[in-house]
Amino acid sequence: MVRQVRDAFAALLDQRTPFGRLALTHVVLTAGDTLVAVSLAGSLFFSISPDAAKGKVILYLVLTMTPFAVVAPLLGPIIDRSRGARRAMVVVSAASRAAMCLVMAGGLSSLLLFPEAFVMLVLSKVYLVTKGSLVPLVVGDQGTAGAPGPAATGPARRPGGAAPTARAERDQLATANARLGLLASLTAFAASLPAIAVLELLGGPWVLRMDMAVFALGTVVALRLPVRRGARSGWGDDAAGPGAPAPSPWPGVADAGPVPHAVAAAGGPRGVASPIGSLGPSVTTHPEVTLALTAMSILRGLVGFLTFLLAFALRRLHTAHVTAWLGLMLAGSTAGALLGVIVVPRLRRVLSEAQMIAVSVWSVALAGALAAVVGGTVIQVLLSFVIGAASAAAKPAFDALVQAYVPAPAQGRAFARFETRLQLVWVLGALLPVVTDLPLGAGDIVIATVAAVSGLSYLTSRRALRHRWA
Repeated sequence: MVRQVRDAFAALLDQRTPFGRLALTHVVLTAGDTLVAVSLAGSLFFSISPDAAKGKVILYLVLTMTPFAVVAPLLGPIIDRSRGARRAMVVVSAASRAAMCLVMAGGLSSLLLFPEAFVMLVLSKVYLVTKGSLVPLVVGDQGTAGAPGPAATGPARRPGGAAPTARAERDQLATANARLGLLASLTAFAASLPAIAVLELLGGPWVLRMDMAVFALGTVVALRLPVRRGARSGWGDDAAGPGAPAPSPWPGVADAGPVPHAVAAAGGPRGVASPIGSLGPSVTTHPEVTLALTAMSILRGLVGFLTFLLAFALRRLHTAHVTAWLGLMLAGSTAGALLGVIVVPRLRRVLSEAQMIAVSVWSVALAGALAAVVGGTVIQVLLSFVIGAASAAAKPAFDALVQAYVPAPAQGRAFARFETRLQLVWVLGALLPVVTDLPLGAGDIVIATVAAVSGLSYLTSRRALRHRWA
């Protein structure tokens, strides 16, 4: 763990590399989002009683979907418009949030706070989608920022200057995504400490004024992001022509060799296509990405399901110190998420991205079954830890698959669509314990069953598709 943290900070501090610049931008903007969340403590948002009617909770869940409804159809094509559009979107997102912080600081007790916070959420999701499509452009022939030690995935180029293998390239993508997640987790914790101090001493408006300076700094560092990176950018002359080496359709297999554009665009041999549909005129989602998205959606839905299951079930049990138990389970989930992103580079040495996702799903199934058998409140802390770790470990692997198999000019639309689906499934998972009075034991059985069915379906679907591919 110490080595993974050290390598992540080494990559962050190496500002000569494109990845180091993206990591610095990610850290600054994550700190800004953390300060926004802290500033809302004690505001109009939290004046609503936690025992509010279920209708208000359902309305809140629906509202969390609306930013993605804006981002996916409108901004996805803009992000993919040109090489410089992605950097421009990050700059606009950071600068707009700096301005919104100044506006929100003047009205934390006003009803205008709700639409203002909604705009902040939309701008945050714009960056989230854009960041996913930026990673492949900054991970190139110098690895993930050239971080020292075994955690770096080895040399990025073959002897003689040849291009990296598909496996090595995906290693770099998974490691880069995990390092960004690790840096974000540590930054959120570090930024919350001074934010809470300012909140207690000066109040929420001053936290937002401080946050305005943070987002202004984020705007400046975002201007240093590269417009393009190497031959992976996929626009114009950078695009690999027909007959260029294509990534292997199955993780762990060597380069697949030359394939026609028509075959690559169809997702693989024999025109294997995705039920999700086309991302553009000639780009169809790769079937490996489609299967991974389904498994990742299940994990994200179970996160929402467990969160609201615990919140409502513990209140119905009238357990002593309900707030303390909820805080402990939240801490368990956070610790699990931190562990999940830390172990990704090490797991990637022995497992492919698809195997990492499968292991994550099956670990949730086993933890859910154990919680259902043991019963009680204490075991829910362990279940929260496992689900947090599984979801955090699977997300960098899924992002790496998208970045490896979706052409660069379509990745903005791809991430917008996929993040929308993941958020929708989270909302659907959260709604179930809200509209039904599920006890903890029944909820654990649901988690174990859904995860087990998803894990089995993922393994068998990949095996069937691999046979068809062969």
